[in-house]
Amino acid sequence: MEARSRCYQFRVLLLGDAGVGKTALLRRYVAGTPGAAGPAAEAEAEPTVGVEFYSRARQLPAGPRVKLQLWDTAGQERFRCITRSFYRNVAGVLLVYDVTNRRSFEHIQDWHAEVLATQGPRVIFLLVGHKSDLQSSRCVSLEEAEALAASLGSAFIETSARNDCNVELAFDTLTDAILQALQRGDIALEEDWGGVRLIHKAQVPRCPSRNPQQGGPCQC
Repeated sequence: MEARSRCYQFRVLLLGDAGVGKTALLRRYVAGTPGAAGPAAEAEAEPTVGVEFYSRARQLPAGPRVKLQLWDTAGQERFRCITRSFYRNVAGVLLVYDVTNRRSFEHIQDWHAEVLATQGPRVIFLLVGHKSDLQSSRCVSLEEAEALAASLGSAFIETSARNDCNVELAFDTLTDAILQALQRGDIALEEDWGGVRLIHKAQVPRCPSRNPQQGGPCQC
């Protein structure tokens, strides 16, 4: 009961080259309804300019409530100076590449190294191979991606925003890994906001669109 009464806030960053589908992936997740049609389901989103912010709160089964602060970053080189300023104070990072774009896969180690140079080893990473629905155009194999994830000390998953494949699972996997690191003491709750914050339950705002009689978790 004590665990369920807690509410954590995690700051999470999505990194990867331009065009890998970070925004589509994020919008599909924030929609919060598996299988629902939406901007991510029909077409790729417009390129991100700088950084965009999203959030979603989840009540984990037999666990605490977690609110994710989700930062969608531009992959273009001209925005890198802006993107780097958001590396600080993140708890987790989704390193996203396009399974049909080998260069985006080859650049993952560069994105990973940039975060480590700023944050050190405490950040939790998840390697995400996106656009898994485009099997006929695939140029990065599962075996290559699994080997890269192992070298980075990261879990790995393939996703498709278009088909709503493994989108929830990807974010839940990263959330669980952050919680486990917190429980082990690898991540500490810091007053200066180190990417993880404990929020008192009374301070969590209620969703204005939720009808209490309907029940169920807030999706805002």
